[in-house]
This record gives sequence, structure tokens and C-alpha cells, in this order.
Amino acid sequence: MRHFPRPDLARQLADAMRGEGLFSDAHNGLFLAAPRRTGKSTFLQQDLKPVLEARGVVVVYVDLWSDMHQDPADLIAKAIAGEIRQHLGVIAKATQAAGIGSVELPGGIRIDTSRIGKTDGLTLAAALQELQRMAAKPVALIIDEAQHALVSEQGEAAMMALKSARDQMNSPDQARLMLVMSGSDRDKLLRLVNTNGAPFYGSRIERLPELAGDFVRFVVEQVESQRPELKPVDANMLASAFQLFNHRPQFFISALGDALNPLADPDQRFEQSVLTAAHQARINDESQMAAEFLALNPVERAVFWRLLEKGPQFRPYDAEALRFYNEKAGKKVSAASAQSALDALRSRTPALIWKSARGEYSVNDAMMHRWYEKQRAAGHWPPTIASLSRKPDDVEE
Repeated sequence: MRHFPRPDLARQLADAMRGEGLFSDAHNGLFLAAPRRTGKSTFLQQDLKPVLEARGVVVVYVDLWSDMHQDPADLIAKAIAGEIRQHLGVIAKATQAAGIGSVELPGGIRIDTSRIGKTDGLTLAAALQELQRMAAKPVALIIDEAQHALVSEQGEAAMMALKSARDQMNSPDQARLMLVMSGSDRDKLLRLVNTNGAPFYGSRIERLPELAGDFVRFVVEQVESQRPELKPVDANMLASAFQLFNHRPQFFISALGDALNPLADPDQRFEQSVLTAAHQARINDESQMAAEFLALNPVERAVFWRLLEKGPQFRPYDAEALRFYNEKAGKKVSAASAQSALDALRSRTPALIWKSARGEYSVNDAMMHRWYEKQRAAGHWPPTIASLSRKPDDVEE
């Protein structure tokens, strides 16, 4: 299916990033949170990036989840280095292509793009300043899944360096460096802005608007255009299905493709097939999360329960937490036992919890935290073996 564009939203954010939005702090950094697989990365690359480029901005995009084996700081440095290489002169490019690492640029600056961000190379701030000078344009650095930078000391140092670069390059009336930090977990992304020691203390996290009615209408238009015999398409039923898929277009479009397959049940309208698939997906998702929780041993379960309950206020070893573990596990739990449980929860595949370089913990998948809140509000917490066969409250028979 064709990309669903959101040009108005992209233009509004681009205005704010350039300091043109009323009462907006986005020129100091735009921090966007959106759940996984809801179209965040697609929007950044296919909507926001082109709008910025059309306004004469050099855009550097890096996804910190693109290679989980590399340190986030290295990924950021490589993305900046790649853009610098695009702006090197012909002689400088030829020099690097020949294997000569460093080149001297006008003004006496010597640069080795392979050493950016290293102790013996150009700092991130200096590299961004040089990129802006060579391009003679403002620079926008878009870091997707920015919260992942906090898992390493080098990554956190890179965030501090970017904050320093922003302060050096920008003035009240001109933004030469625009920063966009996006994340799939608002609680983790908050750790970049919500304490005195955070790299971007004082900035605000904005929620990227989810795809909703406009997206469903776009899909309906595509279906009616390509399959006119299906007119009129029941947009309300598809909207219900999209909501059950938690506004995740990938799963919605996949179910739509299955329903429109020539081999699909000819006696059932495709909209009903999509809605049925959405119901089943919600049941499967919640059953899987309950099964993962029940598969933990008593101490792991108690520690994970505490993390779900406390969120950013989670303190794993204080007296209140240890009392909670004792009560839920039905036995005395020491700080050492709690630490072992945390390590085990981190080492699972996939990992159930996330840890920053500062020793802060969070639920790895934000969807599980939303599931916990929903179950608790419905009076279904904690889950039991019997609950694995219970349909979610928002899934009708």
C-alpha cells in the first residue's frame, strides 16, 4: 500500500523546530514519543525529513535500534560522519577513497571521519559545526529510539555532547542545529529530560499523534479504487479493527491483505475478516503477556510486578520494595536475591526489563505496562492460569 502522508503535521513540527511556533520550545529540541510500530519512524523519514530538506536543512537520520551490537554513540558519530563525507570536496573525497584517513579542509581544520566522537578525533560538537559550515545550511539531527543512548556511558556522553553542540551553534534568533529525539517508550525517553543531570533537562516530551480516522479513510479509498466491486467499504468496522490492533498499521495492513486474498472466504465480507483477525490478535497479545508473567519464578514475578506498579519511581532495594517482594513471593527476599531476579529478567529473550547506564530500570516493552494498567483497572490483576483463556474486556464474543 502507498505511504499515508501527514504533511500538515510535518510542516507544523518543522515550523516549531525553526522557532516559528508560538510558545514552543522545539527549537531547543523536539522530543517525540509514540508506541512501537505505530508509524513513528516512517513519519520521521518520509514526512518530516523531506519537509526539512525542502526548507534548505541538511538532515542526518540515525536509528539507534538499527544495530543493537554497536554502541549508540558510535552509530550517532557514523551518521554524522557519513553526511560530512557527502559534503567533502572532490579532492578530499578522493583522498579518503584512497585510504588516507584524514584530510585538511579550508581554514586549517583536519578531519578524519572515521574518528569522529573518539578521544583522538573531532568531537561531535565540532563535527556538527563543520558540517553546518561546509553545507552553509542549518543541520537537523534526527535520532530514532533515542532512549537507547542511555544504555551505555558513551551513549549518554554523546547526548551531553549534542546538548553542548546545540548551545554553541544556536542563538535566540537562529537555529543552526535542530535536534529531534524520538522514542517508543515515553518513560525511558523522559530520562533524557526530567532530572538535573539529564542531558536535556527542562525539555518536554510530546506524544506523536497516532494514526486514526484519516488513515482508515485513506485505506478505504485505496481499497475502493483497486477493488470497486467491494463498494461501499464499511469504514467503521475497519476503524474498530485498527483500534484493536493498537493503531499499528503494519498488523492492520497485513490482516487487510489476508482478507482481500482471492483465496479468502468468499462468503464473508473482508471487513468482518479483518475485525475477526484484530480480535484474535488482541487475545493472543494479552495471553502471551500473561503467560510470560506466569512463567517467572516467585521472586522474579514479585520484582517485575513492583516495576510495573512503580514505573519511573521504581527503587529495587529500598525497605518498601523488599517488603513487597516478601509479601508477593511468600518468602524472605534479600537485596541480593532481588538483584539476581533483575539480572534474570534482563537476560531473557526477549528481555523483560531495560537498564540504563545509571542503573535505572524500566519495563522493556511499554505495551506490557499498558496491559498491566488495563488488567488492574478491570480487577483482573494478578493474572492466573485460568485468565489465559479469558477474552479481553474490549473483545466481544
